Amino acid sequence: MSLQSLSVGRFLLSTVTRRTDCGQFAASLSIRSGSGSGTHDRVFRFIPLFPSRRAAQRYALAQGREYLALPALPA
Repeated sequence: MSLQSLSVGRFLLSTVTRRTDCGQFAASLSIRSGSGSGTHDRVFRFIPLFPSRRAAQRYALAQGREYLALPALPA
């Protein structure tokens, strides 16, 4: 597994990638906000598989940025 993080405003986006049995890479994304007992963490797992770890990370971060750009974040 590999982890990459990026701060966007008050949010921390962290990708997690893993190599699948078929040799491709799966991506997940954590979007965290707050601190201490007020921390909120939302985790997304994506369906597409990718030929490289870097491609999986780029996809997850792009999805996170799009999510944060929504006018009203879903609950």
